[in-house]
Amino acid sequence: MSGNTFGHLLRLTSFGESHGPAIGGVLDGMPPGIALSEADIQPALDRRRPGTSRHTTQRREPDTVRLLSGVYQGETTGTPIGFVIDNTDQRSKDYDRIARQYRPGHADLTYIAKYGRRDPRGGGRASARETAVRVAAGAMALKVLTHLLGPDVAVRGALVALGGRAVDPARWDWNAVADNPFFCPDPETAALWAEDLDKVRKAGSSVGAVAQVEAHGLPAGLGAPVFDRLDADLAKALMSINAVKGVEIGAGFAAAAFSGEENADEMRPDGAGGIAFQSNNAGGILGGISSGQPIVARAAFKPTSSILTPRRSVDQDGNAVEVVTTGRHDPCVGIRGVPVAEAMMTLTLADHLLRQRAIAPG
Repeated sequence: MSGNTFGHLLRLTSFGESHGPAIGGVLDGMPPGIALSEADIQPALDRRRPGTSRHTTQRREPDTVRLLSGVYQGETTGTPIGFVIDNTDQRSKDYDRIARQYRPGHADLTYIAKYGRRDPRGGGRASARETAVRVAAGAMALKVLTHLLGPDVAVRGALVALGGRAVDPARWDWNAVADNPFFCPDPETAALWAEDLDKVRKAGSSVGAVAQVEAHGLPAGLGAPVFDRLDADLAKALMSINAVKGVEIGAGFAAAAFSGEENADEMRPDGAGGIAFQSNNAGGILGGISSGQPIVARAAFKPTSSILTPRRSVDQDGNAVEVVTTGRHDPCVGIRGVPVAEAMMTLTLADHLLRQRAIAPG
């Protein structure tokens, strides 16, 4: 199986399945001399961890990370960092009954088409369980950014829509994101989401969501024209997350309805020898290269495909079946997708920062 490595100078290779003994990764390209310990990584994993509220899957995983290599006396050595996260709460029997059925919305059919076989236990390699590896690597990538650029660099995400209900931008409060189980920046909307999702969960159904992720404190000049555009790499990074079906940078699809005057991010002198942008429809990226403004992207998550409502399908023998997916599943996979989106943006930015320093050191 190819396609398990992400990045150029900072390269993550992930491994493992949802119901195997462990998942893990190798992060290669970390510069030496960066302070790093498991305690630096664990808080990010705890934010993504399942079973933290009634609104996520009740699979109980501590998601404790173990560093195996690449760190000595509390600092990176410049060699590959190997790490593992044990799986401790698998219930593979939940999938025995549907092991030969193609679940609508899942990768069962396509894995059979490509490999002639699949791991039916929780989706195997296609499971969102794999995203814990990305979050661990993203925490390490953030150490690269802060080591090279200083502590003011920040990558942060929020859920901005769940089902058919979006946050009110007028009530946006980043401090509120940590105070509710939805990573919601609007406390009033978070309370409504709780009611909405309780109904969805009791019905055995699911809903989609939109996550917004932003990066602040990045310099201008990251990215390259044509095929290595920063926005193109960010789009790939976010689209690689399970259940993501759409990505926007800046104003995104809304820009198609703007006039040229409305879309243009006008500039004025900032009074200190720099430039003050008057808006950020470009999402901090112009011509594939960062402008120094906040980098803003959004990812749309489809509803979780594993639901209790019977859905028509076929099995591997071509027989018509009705599929009901039991077990433990997120009624909205987009909630725990927020820290994953943060991680993928961080990995992309750290990789591009290292690439920029390679051509313009210092």
